[in-house]
Amino acid sequence: MANFSKSNVPQFSVEVYQNEFLPEGGREVNAIVTVTSTGGGTTGGIPLADSAAPTPGYGPGQSADAAVVLMVDCSGSMDYPPTKMRNARDATAAAIDTLREGTRFAVVAGTHVAKDVYPGNGRLAVADAQTKDRAKDALRKLSAGGGTAIGTWLRLADRLLGAADVSIRHGILLTDGRNEHEAPEDLRAALDACAGRFTCDARGVGTDWEVKEVTGIAAALLGTADIVADPAGLAADFTRMMENAMGKEVADVALRLWTPVGVEIRFVKQVAPTVADLTGRRTEANPRAGDYPTGSWGDESRDYHVCVLVPEAGIGQEMLAARVSLILPDPSGAGSPQTLSQGLVRAVWTDDMVASTSINPQVAHYTGQAELAHVIQEGLDARKSGDFDGATAKLGRAVQLASASGNQDTAKLLSKVVDVVDAATGTVRLKAKVAEADEMTLETRSTKTVRVKK
Repeated sequence: MANFSKSNVPQFSVEVYQNEFLPEGGREVNAIVTVTSTGGGTTGGIPLADSAAPTPGYGPGQSADAAVVLMVDCSGSMDYPPTKMRNARDATAAAIDTLREGTRFAVVAGTHVAKDVYPGNGRLAVADAQTKDRAKDALRKLSAGGGTAIGTWLRLADRLLGAADVSIRHGILLTDGRNEHEAPEDLRAALDACAGRFTCDARGVGTDWEVKEVTGIAAALLGTADIVADPAGLAADFTRMMENAMGKEVADVALRLWTPVGVEIRFVKQVAPTVADLTGRRTEANPRAGDYPTGSWGDESRDYHVCVLVPEAGIGQEMLAARVSLILPDPSGAGSPQTLSQGLVRAVWTDDMVASTSINPQVAHYTGQAELAHVIQEGLDARKSGDFDGATAKLGRAVQLASASGNQDTAKLLSKVVDVVDAATGTVRLKAKVAEADEMTLETRSTKTVRVKK
């Protein structure tokens, strides 16, 4: 484990958990890489989420090196029921109250077009008591009407955030409906254009929105996705999201994977706090190394699963299978990137069958958590298509995995979709009637994982 420390940059550490021993002819090497960041977004060493401070993120000496754009769905469906629009306005106001002094911010009203309703004219405001009050005045004037074209909202947010000379650029997006007023490829093009330029949390309110659209936005922009089935819960959720955004201290951190000649990369996945496949998001750093984006960091810890295929070797031989580094690019783009921390993944060939067949507990745990997310999605898709036998088998396996890993939150969500006969064996029956909100909540939160008990 290595560390890197610099003023204004949190300290990062990397820990590698693996069984490095392979049998003769063995090629697959798996490792869980735990990345921990400390010293950013804290008050007295306490993460924001656990701090009792009334204004999280206002730590002494902290600079507001951040810009945030709040995108509020103002399409016609936000008037059904009328309380939905009011709750959205109140939630956005609560988020604005949580902004750190000096943070640049803007509010975008989203319909089939996007309009920056505060401060307007393509600018960002600087958060203080006066600008926050003006923003909340602008919110009170928002009304519902029009369609939904989320790609236009994101492109406007990108233009606004791109004009800010800050390190942290973040969006918060709220929608209550499907993206019906632009083609799917238009939304995909907008996400491709915005990826790497800012991070974004996405929320679906009510039950008339498309889960894969909202989770796809969050995945592409390295943010979180969730459902707020009851609009009355929006204010608390928006406050938590903004607290988290205000806790970020360093952006654009990349996980760099260097591999020797002959080593193939099977996959690189984030596995905690959520499952996210980063394999296809690699950018080449040099002929033997590639970077995988991780977004912005505050005080937090995440786990990544790295799987590589090494060349076959004889008993007693060993090799470096991969080197994992945390990389921070030079802000000016002119200098070399900083290496924040490093860890090594090894391969050792042995004729000791006990050593070579044992599975590292962290690897086993997160392999199960990734399978859990996958079979939930497959089970819900099968249920929607009328394949009830397939749905029962997949969701039964999900119940079994959730029970074995201690993922109680997911187990509770599953119990609203299936009747559990025996969790240990995965024996379940599909419920005859399932509330739409319960099914959408399970689908939206299926990628959330629990950490391995060490």
